[in-house]
Amino acid sequence: MSITVRRDGVTGATRHILKIRAHEIAVDASPDGGGEDAGPTPHDLYDASLAACKALTVLLYARRKGMPIEEIEVAVDRDDSEERQGVYRLDSSLRVTGELTEAQRAELLRVAGKCPVHRLMTEVKTEIATRLA
Repeated sequence: MSITVRRDGVTGATRHILKIRAHEIAVDASPDGGGEDAGPTPHDLYDASLAACKALTVLLYARRKGMPIEEIEVAVDRDDSEERQGVYRLDSSLRVTGELTEAQRAELLRVAGKCPVHRLMTEVKTEIATRLA
């Protein structure tokens, strides 16, 4: 599977269209980064992938275990003030509603901390090759 990003010169100077399978998402740089804010930034998408993974992981786990889960909300806050020094901080919070015991809530929090993207971001060495096509 390939993910592609192509400049959308029709609607703005910096907006691009990200294509993943049959899905299209506008992406752009922030005004501070020289863009027009016509979509989330790449950093936004990186952070959002963590939130989405935690939410889906918790939902699927709760369903499998028969937990009476109703709503799930994951918030991710970024602190990139030391990114250039090699530290990128993401603070996530999980809100789950339903008639859950404290033990079930603790179990869901533990599971959220083991979602595949969390593990990818913290435990895996990523190697990236960039070439001209």
